[in-house]
Amino acid sequence: MQTSKGVEWAVHTLLNLAWLPDDEPVATAQLAAAHDMSPSYLNKVLQQLVRADILQSLPGARGGFRLARPLDAVSMLDVVLAVEGDKPLFRCAEIRQCGTVGERVPESSFALPCAVRSAMGEAEAAWRKTLATQSLAEVQAVALANAPSVAQHARRALGRT
Repeated sequence: MQTSKGVEWAVHTLLNLAWLPDDEPVATAQLAAAHDMSPSYLNKVLQQLVRADILQSLPGARGGFRLARPLDAVSMLDVVLAVEGDKPLFRCAEIRQCGTVGERVPESSFALPCAVRSAMGEAEAAWRKTLATQSLAEVQAVALANAPSVAQHARRALGRT
């Protein structure tokens, strides 16, 4: 299964915001510069997170983005759904009924769901269930365990100490 780079950008941006010592908003340009991302593309991702009530957007010269809720209240699935939407990853086109194979198979064979669709649906359900049980706070804990200074560097990159 593949997600867009927007999911990765969203998660890292949320982690960076969580590592800040205050609740002051951060401008898109600063957030984008922290990981050399496109500010315009990141802004689209951030707006999706605002619509999902994961981020808050504050207007004005001192505006920007800040977390709308704590990381333990945001699952990885919340982020994926905010950025990618809720459409199924696999879309069965019922090709089993097409072409010479489809013409030769009795129509009664198509009464049950497509085995390929069922298998892919089960895999996607398991993937979503796993993402739903993993909070961003858990991801943050692993990130800190793997790179203990990452929070300090994120604060500096975003102009906070």
